[in-house]
Amino acid sequence: MLLFLNVIYVLIAASMIVLILMQRGSGAQAGAGFGGGASATVFGARGASSFLSKATKWLAISFFVIAMFMAWQATHLAVGPTTAGQGLGVMSQVPVDPASSAPAVPEAAPAQPTAPAVAPEVPAAPAAPEATDSAPSDPVKN
Repeated sequence: MLLFLNVIYVLIAASMIVLILMQRGSGAQAGAGFGGGASATVFGARGASSFLSKATKWLAISFFVIAMFMAWQATHLAVGPTTAGQGLGVMSQVPVDPASSAPAVPEAAPAQPTAPAVAPEVPAAPAAPEATDSAPSDPVKN
């Protein structure tokens, strides 16, 4: 059913594009006064605008109705039974292997945690030499 609606949806979209491009814009009225109204000879002066706008209106209505129905259908099909993985979206559909869900533990794990090694004491820095007041009394002259 959705495949059929998708095909109809694309055909309606393409025909809407064609009908919209065939319509005259509001600025085309001035050009029609100088002999540029080719569509007026086919559909009549008022019939072309009326037919194209009505066809576009109904195609747009059907386009939006089909879009709303397909969106409703997609959400209706997406809602399934409530499981423990609710809220995961697509990931809730992935099968869970119980063996792979547990974290890997090495086989030779130590039974008792070891205490952190104590860093050796750092030796103290040597003391700075003491300042003496033995400055030269007379400056040296050159």
